[in-house]
Amino acid sequence: MKILRASKEDLRSILDLQYIAYQSEARLLDNFNIQPLTETLEELEEEYNNGKIYKAVTEENMIVGSVRCVIKTGTVYIGKLMVLPEYQKNGIGTELLRFIEEDNKGLRRELFTSDRSINNLKLYERNGYVRFRTEPASKDFNLVYLEKK
Repeated sequence: MKILRASKEDLRSILDLQYIAYQSEARLLDNFNIQPLTETLEELEEEYNNGKIYKAVTEENMIVGSVRCVIKTGTVYIGKLMVLPEYQKNGIGTELLRFIEEDNKGLRRELFTSDRSINNLKLYERNGYVRFRTEPASKDFNLVYLEKK
């Protein structure tokens, strides 16, 4: 497994991965209109142009994971950490998280997830992230914000 910066040519594959990986989150939230499932290639290209996107690839060069970030005022805002379901529970998410942290050393890191996403919360907290804010996202769930300094 290798982790690399994604190229513009990778964006379609990353978007396809995102549509697969976020099905479980949509089921948790009972909402299949969440942003990761409605994001367009054009929107992803805009994120690519304004931030950094990383990919986890197999020896066969298949993209099985991804994460992205944008840097603003000394903070790395991390988003859309995802791994194909059949590759989950193998440390790929942790490796992606560590890679993005290493590539953006010395900056505060922030991310968020749903309070229903227990596995995500465990992953982030196991990697040193601390909850600092919770906000209602709908009548059914909250967003939990975590940081690492």
